[in-house]
Amino acid sequence: MARVRTTRNPLVVAAVVLTVAAAGAAGWGGWSRYDAAHDDAAAYAEARDDALAAGEQAVQNMNTLDHAHLEKGLDSWEASTTGDLHRQLAEGREAFVKQIEAAKTVSTAKVLSGAVTELDDRAGRAGVMVALRVTVSAPEGEPAVKESRMLGQLTRTSEGWKLSALGQAPVGNTAG
Repeated sequence: MARVRTTRNPLVVAAVVLTVAAAGAAGWGGWSRYDAAHDDAAAYAEARDDALAAGEQAVQNMNTLDHAHLEKGLDSWEASTTGDLHRQLAEGREAFVKQIEAAKTVSTAKVLSGAVTELDDRAGRAGVMVALRVTVSAPEGEPAVKESRMLGQLTRTSEGWKLSALGQAPVGNTAG
């Protein structure tokens, strides 16, 4: 009986091993990506991030106003709101214009941090707390700087998340 002699080229063996490993990694990566894309937790996290970004921007908009560009600022307020808050702003706009024009103030807000306090994605409602630094400059005197925390309620509209309520967050120890 004749003996068949085979020689294995180490480069060919290495190439086959690497090809199998790469195919396995690609398959595992594809499955992981598919699984993550269809995970409810990922969708919820995306909704939370969207609500937070919109909430922070809307709270900043509501605390920024320049008497020299009043119409633009008030338009921004109205574009950031919905529901009763939007209605109150629209109805009180004329009186507010007179008040700000007389005071000649400029307020600018900077978001320091924010968090979603509640999220009901199905109902399209969210709550946010936003810490900000507001600087108010009048024609005379030094600018006044104040840090505050605002609580906002958001409602999802066809245009995205908008503020439906906004108020000051309580400060200090409320325990008795």
